[in-house]
Amino acid sequence: MIGMSDDNVALARALHRRVIVVDTHCDTTQRLMNPDWDPAIRHADGHIDWPRLRDGGVAAVFFAVWAQATADSRGGMADAADAQIRRLQEVARRHTDAVVGAQTAQDIRQAKAQGRLAMLIGIEGGHLIDDSLDVLGRFRRRGATYLTLTHALHTNWADSAGVHEPLAPRHGGLTEFGRDVIRELNRLGMMVDVSHVSDDTFWQVLDVSETPVIATHSSCRAVAPHRRNVSDDMIRSLAARGGTVHINFASAFLDPDYPPPDPKLVHEWFSAGGAPRRRVTNHVTRFEWLVDHLDHALQLVGPDHVGIGSDFDGVPSLPEGMEDCSKLPYLTAALLQRGYSTADLEKVLGANVLRVMEACQSYAQRGGLREVAGTARTA
Repeated sequence: MIGMSDDNVALARALHRRVIVVDTHCDTTQRLMNPDWDPAIRHADGHIDWPRLRDGGVAAVFFAVWAQATADSRGGMADAADAQIRRLQEVARRHTDAVVGAQTAQDIRQAKAQGRLAMLIGIEGGHLIDDSLDVLGRFRRRGATYLTLTHALHTNWADSAGVHEPLAPRHGGLTEFGRDVIRELNRLGMMVDVSHVSDDTFWQVLDVSETPVIATHSSCRAVAPHRRNVSDDMIRSLAARGGTVHINFASAFLDPDYPPPDPKLVHEWFSAGGAPRRRVTNHVTRFEWLVDHLDHALQLVGPDHVGIGSDFDGVPSLPEGMEDCSKLPYLTAALLQRGYSTADLEKVLGANVLRVMEACQSYAQRGGLREVAGTARTA
């Protein structure tokens, strides 16, 4: 890459081989739902497959379980999530030479020692629990490790930030059932993910959660003022409670000059369900914008509270030079070039999320809330 020191690239590749590199959010699940799509083959399209993950030195990936909600969704979403969980588990079983299903930080460490990719499950969107704590518990038993509380629309119990257009508040943050969801996530040992939520929801989650909170794929609002990004106050507050912010690689969230995409093309892109993406704009985002977001968060709260959550296979445009997961060492090299140490970057690349996972699971193992007095199992 132009301007990148060869020594730093070599050092970055060696670091990726040595440490645990974790991506906390990808949408490759939608591609895996096609039984004819083989992740063991290097593909010319999309962002993730096993060969390119090996090239990128990636040890673990959280695969998002997601289904598009509508403004009038009335249940039935959990079935779509169950089908995707089954598919992810089937993929892990069919590719045991390359990957292994994982749920804990220790599982990830063991997979790294074995030279296999750890596949983890994240539930992207609270609408998928069908307003039921029992469904949430079922997802946990089947291996889900975090819940992203909202996606592009409000749920019946939490307000979303929206994505391509702003949303008028519906609840002013969390409803009482929404607070019960946070308590149940704590009890189950699942991470609470505040990517996609409204500002009101964000602050109320931090008031309720007894465990560190994570933003699995959110960039910095101070660098690019998109509603999906998190403010400096939010990042500081996550860090103060032991949580982490994981920078999203989507051009729309990184680049303050990124043009609003054509809504028709965005709808077409969402509807494709993981098929090869059509460009929604010809705008090119410079690689440096991605580095700037990580640099900003690191300068703000230090290396203990920052990570990467690429959103690979879930976004129509990435920065030039970060076209897929094989390019991740270049990001590490760029941060080395800006003066960060390998010890700092070991935390950013994966150790931070392992710490949050362990904190959440330790809370649950200690008994957590055991029983949430008066908790309604459904909204």
